[in-house]
Amino acid sequence: MTQISIEKPKPEQAKAIHRICSTGWRQTVEGKLSEECQKQTVEFWYQLDRIEKDMENGSYSYVALLDSEVVGVIGGGITDENVSEVFVLYIDEKYRYQGIGTLLLEALTKDQVALGAIRQWVSVQEGNHRGIPFYEARGFIFQEKKITATETGEEQVSLRYARAIA
Repeated sequence: MTQISIEKPKPEQAKAIHRICSTGWRQTVEGKLSEECQKQTVEFWYQLDRIEKDMENGSYSYVALLDSEVVGVIGGGITDENVSEVFVLYIDEKYRYQGIGTLLLEALTKDQVALGAIRQWVSVQEGNHRGIPFYEARGFIFQEKKITATETGEEQVSLRYARAIA
């Protein structure tokens, strides 16, 4: 595999971020939420205008590049005093299990520690066989189950994990 670089996202990468996040999120809820719910959620969180605005305000923290192709993305921020959150972490399915997620998480965590965070949280879809083992292997410990009603009247079940980072 060619060298992966981790960089701040650029506006021209918004379409790639849209593609990776939309596909990745749909894969995490496949068989759990209806097609209509998936469509509504993707249109809300991952439509191009929203991604561009979120990039401007720093919610998308880093992209992973293979040559010049975006193959992964992470976003996060400080959510409370000494507390940070991983908002989004997706890797293009062709490049998973090659250490890219780890590189992205390390870059975000370093930034969050520099901003004073000592605890980092993440929400993972219940049954996400890619995300749960990834986070647990990096020291995240299950804290709580959160059930949210969707616009389509379904229940989305998120598992909240946290770890000490400083």
